[in-house]
Amino acid sequence: MKKYFLGLAIATIALASSCSTSKSDKEIASATLTETADNTKTIGTAKFYQEGDGKIKMELVMDFAARADSNVAVHFHEHGDCGDMGMNTHGHWNPTKENHGKWGSAAYHSGDIGNIKLDSKGHGSVTVTTDRWSIADGDLKNIIGRGIIVHGGTDDYTTQPTGNSGPRVGCGVIEAVK
Repeated sequence: MKKYFLGLAIATIALASSCSTSKSDKEIASATLTETADNTKTIGTAKFYQEGDGKIKMELVMDFAARADSNVAVHFHEHGDCGDMGMNTHGHWNPTKENHGKWGSAAYHSGDIGNIKLDSKGHGSVTVTTDRWSIADGDLKNIIGRGIIVHGGTDDYTTQPTGNSGPRVGCGVIEAVK
């Protein structure tokens, strides 16, 4: 009888833990990236997750065959409006007024995502986990409503304020997941 109850308890715990969603994998925001020249062509997605330690993790995946075998620069921009070939997003989102640079280096700002190497099929990805972003209303670090721009060139990480990254070839808007 003890074995029966032990087995039932283990099965119940396993079922409960497989059905629960932990804080570390709760999707809180997303963006669909499309070509600026033809916004019916999807080129990637960015998904944002709330981590248990309060940080936000972004998983950005690109499938952009037109840019296969190249690097593309990605940045967050001030406004979530992809009109006018992405120009309506305005400049890089830089709430703390820091210099442009490479993510994780001595000098960079919260909108600096960096270069993504696309393979022979145009596939590439990047994951960033940080406490520099939030989704809280009124917070200076709030990413909701920001634009994500994919540039046609490589970020040199030094030219101010843009990294000399080239034209805006892709765009998406970060939206809260409801």
